[in-house]
Amino acid sequence: MPVRSQKRHPTMADVAERAGVSHQTVSRVINNSPSVRPDTASRVRAAIADLGYRPNRSARMLASTHSRLIGVATWGTSHHGPQQVLLALDAAARRTEYRITVSTLHALTAEDTKEAVEELLQLGVEAVVLIIPHDSMLRFAREADLGLPTVVVEGDLSRMPLTVGIDNVQGGQIATRHLLELGHRTVVHVAGPPGWAEASARVEGWRLELEAWGREVPPLRWGGDWSAQSGYEAGVSLARDPDVTAIFAANDQMALGVIAALREAGRRVPDDVSVVGFDDLPESSFIDPPLTSVQQDFGELGRRTMALLERVLGGEKAPTAELVPTSLVVRSSTAAPRVSTP
Repeated sequence: MPVRSQKRHPTMADVAERAGVSHQTVSRVINNSPSVRPDTASRVRAAIADLGYRPNRSARMLASTHSRLIGVATWGTSHHGPQQVLLALDAAARRTEYRITVSTLHALTAEDTKEAVEELLQLGVEAVVLIIPHDSMLRFAREADLGLPTVVVEGDLSRMPLTVGIDNVQGGQIATRHLLELGHRTVVHVAGPPGWAEASARVEGWRLELEAWGREVPPLRWGGDWSAQSGYEAGVSLARDPDVTAIFAANDQMALGVIAALREAGRRVPDDVSVVGFDDLPESSFIDPPLTSVQQDFGELGRRTMALLERVLGGEKAPTAELVPTSLVVRSSTAAPRVSTP
């Protein structure tokens, strides 16, 4: 007996194509936004009727009730930061009348981003949060007109309103300052990947602190992709330079790779080289030697993100949030250099 194929349900993209408008315009019509011209709204409603399109929670949305849903688009990764931000935001939302619903990107592409946001819009979310601290997300947030508040977590406050984040510049400064205060002449930085707002901010903090002390700023020749493997590869090169006595890695995973490479080359940590990481992973206090690291308060970041959402959904125009400060957890991977240098 032949298997009957299921009929594909029409999507918001189908409605947009039929009406000759963007999916953002369709979303605004569904949410009864007054910003859509009457003739355009009529065309969209006709397309909805012709296609039989019914978004989830459509009855509540068309009745102008509130879904109390916050849509979160995040990158499907095992990286510590995005995971912790998502958990913190969920915990903060549960202390309010809102709940979050998540759509996951599996690749950092414009197509995946649009699909993830489209899923959220069809759920009738009242706001969208992007937990993808990459420059492509900043461009998307600036250029897309979703008809809803769009908050970027770990974005660049100088380029984007409705941004909440950790003060990564300050974190880079305190990591570098700690090594200089121990007596190291300068600090080498193993940077995160290009295009990541967090990586760029940590580079800025490192450079600002060296300049404030009047110290040499080493060329930014070493970097990685946040992985321990990439840190190891940078460490292999750095281990050959006897003048390197202090290294600040952009995250703990890369710091672990650096330490492994230094140990293989016979460079002792911290006797020969001090190493500082960033993130303060739960495992960082149990490695050999325990890692000095910059700690981020993800709980506070979640609370500030939720507070900003409540303010903008309450009608406040362009609310802002202060960056969450970092702190340094000092452990055994850092020490004064064996021979002080001027």
